[in-house]
Amino acid sequence: MAAEAGQALKILKDENYKLTKQRKSLVDYLADNQNRYLDVTKVDEYLRQLYPGMSHNTIYRNLKEFEEIGIVETHVKNDQMQVKFQCDYKHMHHHHFVCSNCGLVQEIEMCPIDMAFFEQQLPGAEIEGHRFELFGLCANCKAKK
Repeated sequence: MAAEAGQALKILKDENYKLTKQRKSLVDYLADNQNRYLDVTKVDEYLRQLYPGMSHNTIYRNLKEFEEIGIVETHVKNDQMQVKFQCDYKHMHHHHFVCSNCGLVQEIEMCPIDMAFFEQQLPGAEIEGHRFELFGLCANCKAKK
């Protein structure tokens, strides 16, 4: 986990962000929970316990900036925004299996989507990306059932 946090801090530095103790704490928290999506409100609660003077806006702005530079991935569950540490900096285009019981996130390396199929249906449009997630029970949760 230390290597992933170090890589994220390097990206912040390369993008000319100050490496404040709050940002380092945010990166460490996300890296410590890298196999799960976290409710943004939980991230907010955690950081505000560490830094009581830190505003909600600062936390949400940092998460948005982290997403823009590729440190976190976002996901919506039950109308609640969630974030997780970026799985794979070498392959930004990837997909996930998410356990609907324990929340474990596993990377799927293969992309099942043929973009040419969609480009044919959307003449003149420019597709900038897509998301693909599978939901179900991970092997551990299935075995416990």
